[in-house]
Amino acid sequence: MSDILDSLNDEQKLAAKHIDDALLILAGAGSGKTKTLTTRLAYLIDEVGVPANSTLTLTFTNKAATEMRQRALNLISNKNSAPPLLCTFHRFGLLFLKFHINNINRDSNFVLIDTDDKKKIIKNLNSNLPTSFLASEISRFKNDIVSPNDIKEISKNPSYKEIAKIYAQYNAYLLANNMLDFDDLLLVTYEILDSNPALSSEISNRYKYIMVDEYQDTNDLQYKLLQKLCKEHSNICVVGDDDQSIYSWRGANINNILDFTKHFSGAKVIRLEKNYRSTTQILEVANNLIKNNEKRLGKNLISIIGDGKDVEILESIDERIEALNIARKIKNLTRNGARLEDIAILFRLNALSRGLEDGLRKENIPYKIIGAVRFYERAEIKDILSYFRLIVNMEDNFSFMRIINRPKRGIGKVTQDKLESFVKDKQLSILKAIKEYRDEIGINKKYLDLIEGIFDTINELKEALEHSTIGFLEAFKEKINILDTFNSTEDEVDRKANINEFYGFFRDYVLQNPTASLEDFLNDIALSSDDDKSVENAVSCMSVHSSKGLEFKYLFVIGLEEGFFPLIGDTTDIQEERRLGYVAFTRAKSELYISFVKSRFCKGKRTELQKSRFLTEAGLVDDMVQGKNPSFNRNDLVSHKIFGIGRILDINKSGNDMKLKINFGGITREILSSFVSKV
Repeated sequence: MSDILDSLNDEQKLAAKHIDDALLILAGAGSGKTKTLTTRLAYLIDEVGVPANSTLTLTFTNKAATEMRQRALNLISNKNSAPPLLCTFHRFGLLFLKFHINNINRDSNFVLIDTDDKKKIIKNLNSNLPTSFLASEISRFKNDIVSPNDIKEISKNPSYKEIAKIYAQYNAYLLANNMLDFDDLLLVTYEILDSNPALSSEISNRYKYIMVDEYQDTNDLQYKLLQKLCKEHSNICVVGDDDQSIYSWRGANINNILDFTKHFSGAKVIRLEKNYRSTTQILEVANNLIKNNEKRLGKNLISIIGDGKDVEILESIDERIEALNIARKIKNLTRNGARLEDIAILFRLNALSRGLEDGLRKENIPYKIIGAVRFYERAEIKDILSYFRLIVNMEDNFSFMRIINRPKRGIGKVTQDKLESFVKDKQLSILKAIKEYRDEIGINKKYLDLIEGIFDTINELKEALEHSTIGFLEAFKEKINILDTFNSTEDEVDRKANINEFYGFFRDYVLQNPTASLEDFLNDIALSSDDDKSVENAVSCMSVHSSKGLEFKYLFVIGLEEGFFPLIGDTTDIQEERRLGYVAFTRAKSELYISFVKSRFCKGKRTELQKSRFLTEAGLVDDMVQGKNPSFNRNDLVSHKIFGIGRILDINKSGNDMKLKINFGGITREILSSFVSKV
């Protein structure tokens, strides 16, 4: 065991040898937290003599639990006793309920339902609210330990009264059918412990040493459950990094780690600041960025690797040039011996992957999307493409059945099945069935009228297309209104961004190909996205959220513009956006490239953008103004390479640049400041 401890640095060793009372291991990115945690577990069992079954180690994902369990078992030399319990929070809840759910008069042979089952149950409860929205809200309330009655008491909003009603009906259905959903594994476990102090003491005495990985990601329910598990002792060791708390949108409460020493009095804090992953230059920009946050415990990463290549800034006119510049960099890296699997590209919003994918495809660089589907394969984009296909061919039954209830029209599955069965038996199109066999289909007149209304709308869009392709797009957005079907959760923000990105891409395609038809557009997309083969030796493309826990030798982070990274909105937490930047930068091992553009297609139009404040905060640029020209004032004399000498009459902001009104010998022109110089 002493040999294992010898492999740790001083801070890691101090943490591993800590035995009693609460401990917070504040572990920076790449600082060896998993090694420290598993070594501590082995130390308790092999050196201190703590029975393995008196320990409980909790984490968040099955992958992390499997890795930690294997590493711990490899370290533990005492194989005679039962192995330690090392699992996810939800696995612990499942094990607990199998033994103790009878405390609330429920059978232990309960059925655990998945997300799809949950949505089907909610859908059958006949609410006017979207099923996905209801499912996510019920999950949120369960993790906040909020009951349906609590919602009725705290909210006067009619929508939330409806949610409370569906929530209560959903719970009643689960109870009647002896079912539990994923959130119940923790909620019901907590409720049993909370209502049974004797059992709470028994479980706390059983697990005398508790360890928690990624503590910054815990929510209110998990924190309160841990309090129950520590009812009879304070031997809790948590490992986490407040600077990597990036999941508030799914319930994580950063205050759990920030206030750990308040929640568990007398807790010791050990900082792991030695980084074994990244070069000094990479850590310098990460440290510079994150120190701008006020809500943090504070630490400073120090590179063990030492000096490397300076972080490089890539500036591009737009997203197409950005993708081209990155593709060229990647080709240059591979020519110098880099492997594609060692290269990754990160983005804050999934919508940014569209231009990136197009650019990598054009340059024949193999890539794979991690944690998300390819842009054109995303559900909301496929919905729009199905409408477009139907406009081209109104007898396309497959496309019609996809959009028949998107956005929602109240046309349920029974009606859809009857319609689909009828046209299949008759071997005809839905359009023809509605026109010629309306009375034979066996569908309620209300739904027949709704279906006919869809075809009327398609006809109106066909007419708009004949007049103007751009006008058609505006008519499509107005009549179909897909954006209005989404709410403001993180997932739906991404969906809206994807839809706006697609509209912008379509507009750009039309402008670049004025004689192309809608059918040409659909064919081009089909050809560009028809690539289902598995790619092994490929560049990894993913959102920053998906990158957490990963590392890459060569890393590109794109979209460092205000509004994209940081994402700006009414509910934006700029400190969490900054933590996302910190997570992104610290994925890089050897080389980090940070990219921004002067304009992108945004919300269906090209928008001039200001480069991200994070570039300044990270010490990568000196100011927030693009271009190398000095500041300008009214009456300054300036020189233009074509118009000669002129005097500035007025100055206005224009995206990242300044728009100057200049008198050139009696002729007044508006010129961007980056195209003139002071005389």
